[in-house]
Amino acid sequence: MLSRARRKYVKNRKRAILLGCIVVGGFFLLGAITFLLVETPTIRTFESREVAESTKIYDSTGEVLLWEIHGEERRTLVPFDQISRHIKNASIAIEDASFYSHRGFSPTALFRVLFVNVFRGKPIGSGGSTITQQLVKNTLLSPKQTLTRKAKEIIIAIKLETAYSKDEILNLYLNQIPYGSNAYGVEAASETYFGKSSNELSLPEAAYLAALPKAPSYFSPYGNHRDDLEERKNLVLERMRDLNFINTQDLEAAKKEKVIFLPQKKHGIRAPHFAMYVRELLTKTYGEDLVERGGLKVITSLDATLQEKAEEIATRSGPDIESRFNASNLALIALDPKTGRILAMVGSRDYFDIAHDGNFNVTLAKRQPGSTFKPVVYATAFKKGYTHETIVFDLETNFAVSGTPYIPQNFDEKFRGPVTLREALAQSLNVPAVKTLYLAGVKDSIRTAEDFGISTLTDPNRYGLTLVLGGGEISLLELSSAYGVFANEGTRTDHHAIVEVRDHTGAILEEEKITSRQVLDQNIARTISSILSDNNARTPTFGARSPLYFEEGGVAVKTGTTNDYRDVWTIGYSPSVVIGAWAGNNNNTSMTKNVAGFIIAPLWREFMNAALTRTSREQFTPPESKTPQKPVLRGIWKGSRSYILDKSSGKLATEYTPLEQQEERVVQEVHSILHWVSKDNPTGPIPTNPEKDSQYWAWEGPVRSWALAQGLTDGISPSPTELGMDSSHLPMYWPQISFPSQEELGIRFKNNQRIEFHPIIRGTYAISEIDIFVDGEFIRSVKGTIGTLVLQNIKSGEHSLTLRVYDVVRNKSEKVIPFSVEDPGT
Repeated sequence: MLSRARRKYVKNRKRAILLGCIVVGGFFLLGAITFLLVETPTIRTFESREVAESTKIYDSTGEVLLWEIHGEERRTLVPFDQISRHIKNASIAIEDASFYSHRGFSPTALFRVLFVNVFRGKPIGSGGSTITQQLVKNTLLSPKQTLTRKAKEIIIAIKLETAYSKDEILNLYLNQIPYGSNAYGVEAASETYFGKSSNELSLPEAAYLAALPKAPSYFSPYGNHRDDLEERKNLVLERMRDLNFINTQDLEAAKKEKVIFLPQKKHGIRAPHFAMYVRELLTKTYGEDLVERGGLKVITSLDATLQEKAEEIATRSGPDIESRFNASNLALIALDPKTGRILAMVGSRDYFDIAHDGNFNVTLAKRQPGSTFKPVVYATAFKKGYTHETIVFDLETNFAVSGTPYIPQNFDEKFRGPVTLREALAQSLNVPAVKTLYLAGVKDSIRTAEDFGISTLTDPNRYGLTLVLGGGEISLLELSSAYGVFANEGTRTDHHAIVEVRDHTGAILEEEKITSRQVLDQNIARTISSILSDNNARTPTFGARSPLYFEEGGVAVKTGTTNDYRDVWTIGYSPSVVIGAWAGNNNNTSMTKNVAGFIIAPLWREFMNAALTRTSREQFTPPESKTPQKPVLRGIWKGSRSYILDKSSGKLATEYTPLEQQEERVVQEVHSILHWVSKDNPTGPIPTNPEKDSQYWAWEGPVRSWALAQGLTDGISPSPTELGMDSSHLPMYWPQISFPSQEELGIRFKNNQRIEFHPIIRGTYAISEIDIFVDGEFIRSVKGTIGTLVLQNIKSGEHSLTLRVYDVVRNKSEKVIPFSVEDPGT
């Protein structure tokens, strides 16, 4: 008998097959009707089709034109026999292996695509196209993916197949399809990318061109997806080998051959990295055809003035950074943390500098972030109950409990002993950071990063404790955007570059949607900002007047350097702007051994100064101070078992001991923090068996050795049980306050009569001070005791007199009596 789950599966599968058959049957019915209505296009139709308006991309004001994606196509028609055999074979191999055998479309592919798309929620009309269908789709039909358009596409393809030979159709396809960079047809593409005619293309060059039509903007050799282009080119070659167009020897040789692309022409573009980024976003949403010829008007988030400043800084500073630090490239990004708008984006020293891979946009590339990831980890620790005053020991530690040792070093190869988390983060100390990651948890820290908008840390098991030192890979854009959570007091606002898109008629296709959500406790965000803007805390490492110091305050910043000096980062923010800067080499070679504070921080500081002039200057809200119970969480490192003494008696305080007479004493027991807390519940009770923690002995050994070297022996303070309980503050010893009976009951003073009281004050201990209040308002304080009390300038009416009496051990008593003063008119 089938189980319930199995019966449900069978039932759903039958429904899926039935629905698929209905969809396919409806499709063919629609196709039959369309077949009778659609005319067969002629060759002249392809050659004379109208080219629509160009798409224009503007800055945030809508007045500064960044880039006009011209509708005018660069195209040179060439006869079929003058096109390289390699590009013909490559196109067939990757796009339509059965091109010479089908009659315009593949029923099997169509059924598969329709069936899969229905149940995956994809557009019904997407995928499964033959070369003939692609020719129709790219030249004669709208890019909108609908069932009707798909039917027209197939019918026209079938009619084309009956009217023209396969070679004629392939020739039309190779002369019509877009290859990117406004190059339409294989001849224009060959000239654009390689400076040669299409009949001169080598095998690997042909494979590259055949790889482009699937997504010309995404796979562009001038964009940020060169690795993906390389993979697709190799896929083209492998398909050619599978179809016996080439042999294995040809395949391997073509894979290894280095192909040089010509430099990209400027085409009057401003903010090129940003404009290209926006184009790619548009293409994902609207398709290549509509973006290149649809006459779109696009308003972006870019601050053109700030962008110009960023480009000027990058161009001017790039050669100096390269000569001094062997860093051939750099990048800058600016965002508004409140709105998520990308204000500036510079992906390299110079977009058009081919010698330095200028067209590669480093702001989008995945790089190791070094210590700039640390604030995310510390925020995770604070979420668990650790505080900025929590103590960890900065000592040489082997964190590997087995296998290869993992012994991280600080940048200066020195160790500082006990440090607070505030000091550790501000000074970017590595050993405390690894300990903080262990306390926070790798998975929980990655979860925090994901909440902050970081999408690339997908495998927690890959990183381990190296994550906090930049073991993962993150883009400058995503990490800078993540810092916006701190700037925005725990609120995450998704970054975006497009504010508005209109079609050629002026109709709005897309409007800005600012999406925000609280992802971090407000006080934790404020604490991180407090640490990263604490110049005193960072001074031991960076100096008092470093580029990170802002005399007027209101700026928090963190630097990062990877262990092998392949990347240096500086990311900082005010409440109104986030600035991220990176320097390094695109090929991942190392720079000169130096820290980010010297290499990239001065450039970052100059750009931040410029950005602050264009935003309102705000200060960070200080975090609320909360005092945890455990000493180790409050900055006390000599132990975490404490008791309260009475200052006057030296004995254990009681419930009657005044607060100002209490003094905390900690029994000296120098241990690592794992001795005092359960890492996932730091505010809970002291663990009874702390050694069960896998890292306990790795941390405890260095701490105990350090304490011994410092001459710190456990248990120097007297045992609390030996002290006894304080008795000097028991109620029986409190000061006694009384008045003569007539004053106790409430005396009535006549107008202009001297207002005089005669308190009687006694105490076991000498009276030290008396505070006097009338109607709850403090009047004055008297040292010692008094026998006569005279009040002056008391208005007529009902009143109260309060005496608050303290003795020398700060016992306190209070007495309130009523009195009145007659109105002068009575």
